[in-house]
Amino acid sequence: MSGAATGTLREALVAATNRLDALGLNRGTAGNVSVRCPLPGRDGYLVTPSGMPPAEIRAADVVAMPIDGDVPVDAGARRPSSEWRFHRDVYRARPDAGAIVHTHSPFATTLACLGRGIPPFHYMVAKAGGRDIRCAGYATFGTQALSDAVVAALAGRRACLLARHGMLAFGRDLADAVALAVEVEALAEVYWRALAVGDPGCLSDDEMERVAAQFRDYGQAAAER
Repeated sequence: MSGAATGTLREALVAATNRLDALGLNRGTAGNVSVRCPLPGRDGYLVTPSGMPPAEIRAADVVAMPIDGDVPVDAGARRPSSEWRFHRDVYRARPDAGAIVHTHSPFATTLACLGRGIPPFHYMVAKAGGRDIRCAGYATFGTQALSDAVVAALAGRRACLLARHGMLAFGRDLADAVALAVEVEALAEVYWRALAVGDPGCLSDDEMERVAAQFRDYGQAAAER
C-alpha cells in the first residue's frame, strides 16, 4: 500500500474514533479502533494510540503494528492502544475482519458488567453473525488472557461483549465496524429496557438462521457483487 493510501487510512481511523465519541459510544480515553493495513513486506494494522482523547489524536499519532509481531513498525512511534493484542489476534483469526471497534458504550457495558450476552430476543441480533452475541469471560485489560477470551467469543460472530469491560465489533471496513457497534449498542439498550418490564423471550434457532441467511444478501453492497 502506498504512503498516500496509508495516510488516507490513518485519517479515516481518526474520523471513526471521533465518530464513536460523538455518538456517545466512548468517553474520555476509553475504547480503541484499528484497521487492517498492508505494511512493507508484511501484514499489519493501524491502531489508535494509548491514552489519548479522540479530539487530540492526529493521523501522525496512529500506530502501525505488524500482525506477526508486537512492536510498532516506526521507530519513535507513540505507544499503541493497551488492547493491541486483541486487535492483532482477531486479525490473525478472522480474515474477514477489515476493521475493529472496541467501545465502553453504556448499555452494552451494563450487560457486560452483569456477565450477560445478548440473546436472540430480536431478529437484528443476527446482524452480528449468529443467533446471539456472547459475553467473553473477564480478564485484565491489555492481557493475552483477554485477547484469547475475545477471539473465543467471536467464533462465528462479528461482535461480542467483554465481561465487566465493554464491547467489540468488527467489519469489512471502518464504516461497517462502526455501524455494527452502533447496532449492538442499540440492541443492548432495547434488551436492557425489555428486562426492566419482564422476560422478552427468544426467537427460535430456526428463525435466527433464516434471518442470518437474509442478512447475507442484504443491502446495496450485496446487490453490487
